[in-house]
Amino acid sequence: MIGANELRKGITFEYDGDLYEVIDFQHVKPGKGPAFIRTKIRNVLNGSSKEVTINPNDKFKQIIVETKEMQYLYNDGSLNYFMDMNTYEQLPIEQELFEEASQFVKENEMAIIKFYSDRPFSVEAPNFVELEVTDTEPGFRGDTAQGASKPATVETGYTLNVPLFIEIGNVLKIDTRTGEYLSRV
Repeated sequence: MIGANELRKGITFEYDGDLYEVIDFQHVKPGKGPAFIRTKIRNVLNGSSKEVTINPNDKFKQIIVETKEMQYLYNDGSLNYFMDMNTYEQLPIEQELFEEASQFVKENEMAIIKFYSDRPFSVEAPNFVELEVTDTEPGFRGDTAQGASKPATVETGYTLNVPLFIEIGNVLKIDTRTGEYLSRV
């Protein structure tokens, strides 16, 4: 059993007879009345999401999910194909499961896939990735007094803010959990 106060992003638990994964959560302590937890949860099996308010004293059954690191191969238009590096089996996954991670994972790179009852329900990018800048405005010398930034697009199509000295062709280290620039490689 897991207490409502222990809910964090990515935790999978049973709620109202279905399996849910926490997408976002917020502990709220209003001026009047008891504290509560506002969460956004996604149904693991059908992908629907909803927002619920939970009492901090509630307890839930935590669900154990299997995770595998698999190599992203290609997209055929509607499905994305991943390969298990141990068995060399290919696994097709719908675009909606891969949507968020596709901003950071390029072909032949590794991704983390979560399974429940041998059915994939989530694809995550590694915590840190290195991607090449394909488009950005030129930086100007002397413009760095205030730590200014500019938008840059990387090879997967993701756009983020970077320091002014970053140029096209630079390889950036990006934190996929926040989507922020960390350093130039």
